[in-house]
Amino acid sequence: MISGIISIFIIAIFIENFVLNQILGICPFIGVSNKFESAVGMGFAVTFVMLMAGVTTWCIHNLILVPMHLEYLQTISFILVIASLVQFVEMVIRKTVPSLYQSLGVFLPLITTNCAVLGVALINIKKGYGLLEASVNSLGGGIGFFFALIIMSGIRERLAISEVPEAMHGAPIAFVTAGLLATAFMGFSGLV
Repeated sequence: MISGIISIFIIAIFIENFVLNQILGICPFIGVSNKFESAVGMGFAVTFVMLMAGVTTWCIHNLILVPMHLEYLQTISFILVIASLVQFVEMVIRKTVPSLYQSLGVFLPLITTNCAVLGVALINIKKGYGLLEASVNSLGGGIGFFFALIIMSGIRERLAISEVPEAMHGAPIAFVTAGLLATAFMGFSGLV
């Protein structure tokens, strides 16, 4: 039991990383990874939303939709839950850390449409996880997203002060870097 939970957690972080393996959530990954501080803030926000969305959507699916035979409402109900959670996170960040709210800008509301958040909810249902497994997978997915953002922001801050050909400034070097990171993360595939 415990080894299975640990396995789900490690797989979600390293092997099935939403950004670097499943290529989900690229918009905030590229958009917010320019600065370390904004990457940390976005990483915590996405991790919180992923965990809460994973738990809440699991409960909605298994306790409401399946017993009432309303599985066809799964996607719309999941999106409503995610949108509500993002609004909550946005209000908290705006009140507690206004500078972070300003630095995240448009990318904070975009968590609502972040396919990684919806992806974790759908994967939890598809794999038939129980509540504990779904929670661990959601937390691991968020931490994996957080790690990918932190690593990318460190590299991009370093690239900003490095000599990079003019044609590679901005998005091109970011995508090349993301591709190299994804290749590096593929090395974890034999881990579990």
